[in-house]
Amino acid sequence: MAKTTMIKAINQALEEELKRDKNVLVFGEDVGQNGGVFRATDGLQAKVGKEQVFDTPLAESGIGGLALGLALTGFRPVPEIQFFGFVFEVMDEIAAQISRTHFRLGGTRKMPVTIRAPFGGGVHTPELHSDSLEGLVAQTPGLKVVIPSDPYDAKGLLIAAIRSDDPIVFLEHMKLYRSFKQEVPAEAYTVPLDKAAVKREGRDVTLITYGYMVHESLRAADELAKEGIEAEVVDLRTISPLDEETILASVKRTHRVVLVQEAQRQAGVNGQVAALIAEKGILELEAPIGRVDAPDTPYPFSEAEESWLPNKNDIIKKVKEIVNF
Repeated sequence: MAKTTMIKAINQALEEELKRDKNVLVFGEDVGQNGGVFRATDGLQAKVGKEQVFDTPLAESGIGGLALGLALTGFRPVPEIQFFGFVFEVMDEIAAQISRTHFRLGGTRKMPVTIRAPFGGGVHTPELHSDSLEGLVAQTPGLKVVIPSDPYDAKGLLIAAIRSDDPIVFLEHMKLYRSFKQEVPAEAYTVPLDKAAVKREGRDVTLITYGYMVHESLRAADELAKEGIEAEVVDLRTISPLDEETILASVKRTHRVVLVQEAQRQAGVNGQVAALIAEKGILELEAPIGRVDAPDTPYPFSEAEESWLPNKNDIIKKVKEIVNF
């Protein structure tokens, strides 16, 4: 089993599904001959042809409208939004159309759309490119929102998403694209949607997180273990809907929890996780719910992002506060 990066795993998943099903269509800005701004679609047009992999104008609203129409006529569109910070230009198509078509038509039509987009900070992109806007779509009924944290999950979750009949927003953290390699099967496989994963077992506190913050949490857990604090790390993988069973089971094991996200606190995913634990697991807790997230300000310019983004030291500090409560 070869080791590969997340960006290569995503490319493999797209190739597998394009070749398996001619109704799978990949399109977006520069995804064809250029292979996308991060080369996620590199070489795909040459392998399957321009009818399945093609470029669009620089118009996110048009990309969303095209995806909607194609899904209604039997295709499985996989549009790419070049950066998720540009989602505002396509929110009407995503939140007002694609997300509610199944409901609007009484379940008579399906909406198998997988919207891919890179997001996240720590790579010094220009303004509007690094924003973590997953909360906008996570609170939209009718959408599933999936965020992998490693190459294995990225390939399996993307294949599962493309094969699903539900509309899915599939977000890929830019800092994870080429930061490390992991063993990934060459053949097609799926990872279950709507299912969190325990990435590290522990007994003293649960860290619940997703995306790049999974790795900051794992680093924090390693440091805490040196001081005798064993932290369990839960990777949500799907942030909407949440895997309530895995979340509550972990809280029941450790009786303390710290929620970690890269996005600003206001209206973030952590708030929904905290509400779930407060409603269904409050009697298991021996301390308040801890939260680590970014300040409630616009994303800073790249020169200041390292001091703005949450990191393992922030997580360690909060865990100690909760454990010593």
